[in-house]
Amino acid sequence: MDDEILLGGRVMEEAQQIGLRERTTDYARRIIRLYRGLPKETVSQTLGRQLLRSGTSVGANYREAARGRSTPEFIAKVGDSLRELDESAYWLELLAEEPGISATRLVPLRDETNELIAIFVTVLLNAKRGQHAER
Repeated sequence: MDDEILLGGRVMEEAQQIGLRERTTDYARRIIRLYRGLPKETVSQTLGRQLLRSGTSVGANYREAARGRSTPEFIAKVGDSLRELDESAYWLELLAEEPGISATRLVPLRDETNELIAIFVTVLLNAKRGQHAER
């Protein structure tokens, strides 16, 4: 029975990873669409490029985390994803204040950024707790 519980936990963990993988990919696509629609003004494009870089890195780092060979490697890559999300939140905040960009249009993306931050904080804390339990 313990083997079934362990296997069930692994299956559940893999299912959650697939969901987060898809969600971070969708997030990157949304960032790309936003960038394409930004005004061609220098400031908007500069902020947009920064957002494009950080927002598309979230999923790439998460995929690396999911393939991690060890818990410390997983923790490091999830931490990278979290840092990129925090940076994306910053660029979105600045873009929302720029003329010619609808702050209202950015609300759903800013909300998704905050939700992903909360998820990645939880994943990171759980991984760290698990690492300490292994010792």
